[in-house]
Amino acid sequence: MSSVANVFFQSFFHGTRADLKPGDLIVVGYQSNFTDVKPLSWIYFAATLDAAIWGAELAVGSGRERIYVVEPTGPIMDDPNLTDKKFPGNPTLSYRSRDPLRVIAEVTNWQGHSPEQLQQMKENVARGKAEGTAIID
Repeated sequence: MSSVANVFFQSFFHGTRADLKPGDLIVVGYQSNFTDVKPLSWIYFAATLDAAIWGAELAVGSGRERIYVVEPTGPIMDDPNLTDKKFPGNPTLSYRSRDPLRVIAEVTNWQGHSPEQLQQMKENVARGKAEGTAIID
């Protein structure tokens, strides 16, 4: 009788408008989609497709909204901008890293949020910027 080991892998996603291909690295040093602060020293990503969809939908630029399956190349930590500040624990499964993320594949079949949800989120982001509460750690 043979035994089969159950191995579970965690998928991570990054939403953006950047045109990337498998093997490309997403690195620190780019502007946040949510504030006009200096370039970020962290890369943000999530283990839920919904969180990555928000990232793609709110990303600045004129490129097509894209979501990539990514692989961290170094240590990761919970995103403190969401964890315990906006939501107890980390229900959005949002993370950040100072090390690059390697693009594994593009998610090509996903559905964005409704126009009403997207407009509400954009208004919330704009309000945070105006009030100075859209600070990214």
